[in-house]
This record gives sequence, structure tokens and C-alpha cells, in this order.
Amino acid sequence: MPTSVDEHAPEVYRKAKENLDKMQKEGILIQDKEPCLYIYAQVMGQRVQVGLVACSSIDDYFNDVIKKHEFTRPEKEQDRMEHMQAVQAHVGPIFLTYPKNATVSALINEVIAEQSPIYDFDSEDKIHHTVWLIDNKETIHQIIATFEKEIPFTYIADGHHRTASAAKVGMKMREANPHHTGKEEYNYFLSVLFPSDHLAIMDYNRLVKDLNGLTSEQLLKSIEEKFTILKKSKSKPAALHEIDMYLDNNWYQLKPKDGVYTNDPIGVLDITILQDNILSPLLGIKDPRTDKRIDFVGGIRGLDELERRVNNGEMKVAFALYPVSIQQLIDIADSGQVMPPKSTWFEPKLRDGLFTHLF
Repeated sequence: MPTSVDEHAPEVYRKAKENLDKMQKEGILIQDKEPCLYIYAQVMGQRVQVGLVACSSIDDYFNDVIKKHEFTRPEKEQDRMEHMQAVQAHVGPIFLTYPKNATVSALINEVIAEQSPIYDFDSEDKIHHTVWLIDNKETIHQIIATFEKEIPFTYIADGHHRTASAAKVGMKMREANPHHTGKEEYNYFLSVLFPSDHLAIMDYNRLVKDLNGLTSEQLLKSIEEKFTILKKSKSKPAALHEIDMYLDNNWYQLKPKDGVYTNDPIGVLDITILQDNILSPLLGIKDPRTDKRIDFVGGIRGLDELERRVNNGEMKVAFALYPVSIQQLIDIADSGQVMPPKSTWFEPKLRDGLFTHLF
């Protein structure tokens, strides 16, 4: 569509539905004859993650069987809701994780050993994708039964907005259907579930446009009240509680002094330490979700991107963080708390278009 068209205009969502219908009509997307599961493996360099493609229950979302670790923004939810309602489908899966389980792993490995993949390709970003079909009814039953008996919770790794949107769309369709039974497809959303030991979270870094009226010297002096500051060469933080700052062509390591942070699941995060002791009190970033003076850069883009945006004058200061661990994510979700915004960056991303779940 022309770039002049607002991306949230009704005709954009109608075009999405038209495209989906066309792909089905032309046989690009093929409907399975029977209910089934898939195995979806991704390889990025030396890292391999192998997930189970299935539908997850919106009731589990509402009842906190599917646990969250982030707040969502209403405007982003609304966009995804409009899209799902228009196309009457989920076209991109939610990225879920669960504590590793020997039975599920054995069943998945058995399918991989015995069957040829149905898809096997490299995408343009150099990620290798492989998909196997699980259509044996006994294997499907064993996998589902194991989740019911041995895996009490799953966790949203990536896709909080899509999950919330899918759940709300499902609820709206329930309310509009006088013959609702609970078995309709809108009661479930498309997901890929990975064991927690297959995943690694990358760093999610911060850039700020200005120093909130401070000079560089004043900022460093203020930071020094709560942090030990050391000049360093360019390299990513090597451990938790090492926050790196790029300012005036120099890299600094900031190590919080004793008593600066608490040891609860949220307080111990470097993102919280940075927000509570530098971004909010010194740089005036009170709400990083809405403040236009802050930006976020996923670790996949490296430290060069932070340097580039500071050096070209677009931003004044950058902060590089040590990544949150999967266990920290699970601990926070289990505690019922939420992480600060933009805390986690997952790679590789799930590929849209391989799996589509029609209502």
C-alpha cells in the first residue's frame, strides 16, 4: 500500500485479510487435515533452540497459568487486536518457555530421529530453521498429558502484547457467540514453547538524548556518589552489576556501591539499579515507557550502534547492560512482579508465516 496510508487504517487490516485468503486459495498456506503439533528448531551460530508449536489456552493466560513479566501498552494491544479480528487468525506465534522436562525432550527427540523435516531452510538473516510434523495421536497425547501433569506453568518470553491481544479477542468472540462451548479455536492462541535451558537472553541497552541540563563533569560527579567509576576499553559488561556508560568518546564501568540496591527479584536487576539511581534522579527519565528522550537498542546490534548514535549527536549518553538470565525472568514472573520495560531481548526471533492458526 502507499506509504501515505496510515498503518492503522481499516483498509490496512482488510488488505491483510485479503492477502491471507489469497495465500490459502493459491496453496501457499496449506490447512492440516487433522489436529497436530510441530517441532520448530532454530540455529543461530552455535546456539540451537528446539520448541514445540502448539495452541495455548486464553483461560491459562487469564488465570496466570501462563505467567507474565512485563506490562503492556494499550495502543500496541489495540493494533494487534484489530489485525487478529480482521484476519480471523493468529499469523505469528507467541514465544513461551517452560522448565526443562525429560519426558517432553525424549518425545521430541524421538520424532526428530525417526522423521524427515517438512521444512528446512536458511532465512536471509542467516538463521537456520527446521520443522518436523507430529501427527502420531499417541505422541500428541503423551506430550499434552505431560504438560498437564508435570509442567504447572509456562512463561511468556517474548510477545506480551500479542498474547494479551489474543486473549482479549478470544474473550470478545466468546461474548458475541450465544452458542459458545469453549472448544472454538478463538479460545486458543498460536505459541512455540521452548525449554528454558535452550534459551539465552541478550542485553537490552539504553540511549538518552541529553544530560538533563547537567555537564558531563556534573553527571560523572553525581554518579560517583553511588557507583565506583573506572575508565575502560570498549567491551560488553562481563558480569551482573557492571554497567557500562559511553560519554564523550569514553567508556566507563559503573559498579554500584554497597547498599545501593536491594536483593529482591526486581531490585537486583541492573536495569532497576540504572533506572533508580541514574536515569530517574539524574537524567529525569521518570517513565521509560513514555519518555521520548530515551531509546532502547537490542544487544544483537552491538556496542558499535551505541557509539554511532552518540558520536553523531543524535544521543548524548549510552548505557550497556549485562543481560537478564532466564532464571531471573522466571523468578520475577513467579513472584507476580513485572520487569522494567525493555528488559529482555531474545534471538533468534520466531519466524512469522510458517504457522498460522485460523479461528
